Amino acid sequence: MKATDNTVSVNFGSDVAARSHDNAVAVHGMRITRDLHQAEAALDEALIRQANLLATMVRARRETAVGPFTGQEALLRLAASQKAVLDASGELARVHGKLLDVGREMGSVIDECPPAGSLGDEGRPAALADAA
Repeated sequence: MKATDNTVSVNFGSDVAARSHDNAVAVHGMRITRDLHQAEAALDEALIRQANLLATMVRARRETAVGPFTGQEALLRLAASQKAVLDASGELARVHGKLLDVGREMGSVIDECPPAGSLGDEGRPAALADAA
């Protein structure tokens, strides 16, 4: 009878440990999901700000009495910076895909991806007025 009691006790202890592990996996999954979405949103925001800067620089050159190639090197460097952020965005998309694989393997996928048109960490669709 004692062997049965010990077995029950051991199984119960294993069950508690498994639930604790599952909870830890779920919590870390939620944290990773949050941070990943924030990182994706930050890269998008960087691209938007760089595009605005590019437009402002070209507009300033066009609307002031400077030569047609004034600031050309700065524009080229900004374009290179935009490409680097786009490359980083592509790499982060690959990270996202790999993390989805890990989440499925661990049974802790919170959500597949942010909703289409979302702003990242807010998880709500962006209105067209917001995007303008």
